[in-house]
Amino acid sequence: MDKVRESAADAVADIGDGASLAVGGFGLSGVPGTLIEALFARGTGGFHVVSNNCGVDGAGLGTLLAAGRIARVTGSYIGENKEFARQYLAGELEVELVPQGTLAERLRAGGCGIPAFFTPAGVGTQVADGGLPRRYGAEPLLSPAKEIRAFGGLDHVLEHAITTDFALVRAAKGDRLGNLVFNKASRNFNPLAAMAGRITVAEVEELVEPGELDPDAVHLPGVFVQRVVALTPAQAADKRIEKRTVRAATPPAPRAANRTVTV
Repeated sequence: MDKVRESAADAVADIGDGASLAVGGFGLSGVPGTLIEALFARGTGGFHVVSNNCGVDGAGLGTLLAAGRIARVTGSYIGENKEFARQYLAGELEVELVPQGTLAERLRAGGCGIPAFFTPAGVGTQVADGGLPRRYGAEPLLSPAKEIRAFGGLDHVLEHAITTDFALVRAAKGDRLGNLVFNKASRNFNPLAAMAGRITVAEVEELVEPGELDPDAVHLPGVFVQRVVALTPAQAADKRIEKRTVRAATPPAPRAANRTVTV
């Protein structure tokens, strides 16, 4: 039952060309950077990536993207990644844009064994009617129309669940059985990505022994996790800030002079 692997390289050693990957993270929060670096070092590519966004230039999934290792992205946000936008608009990359809540539910449904579901999100737009460019170029690839059905007098669009060959996620804590605890915004997509992967690999900032995690504090049970990689203190502390905003220091207010009053 001990799911700990010796290294990130060992944990991703069987991820081959053309694999589908669900990757956790929200912006730069909770991105499994160490696992992505190990996958980059393997030299494989042609991946179909499912993730909220595709990293930023030079970090996270952005490293695989810039190297031409990603063939298709299913996500909800192109974000600040200029290379992502360039490849998409140049027809070099296939992109399926999905409403953010729908993407989350498609991943969760895949993990729960639910093949599809209806949602009102996207009704009346190209999300439901089709025609969204998935690939630009001389012969563009457009998204197909989806089934529409009325429930309670309101139209809903049919969305299919997502499952992937592998999932790469990052957790704040994890034990040897694969039980995971996530921190703040990193909880947004990491548990859902982990559920969708047939083989899920988790990098954890702090590895603890079975029984040390309060069962009520576990965000994702170990049944969804097959491999665990313990990060070094340096790897755990390596967290980038997506947008650093500072303001000029405000000079302190002058202090009133001390006065002595004699009565």
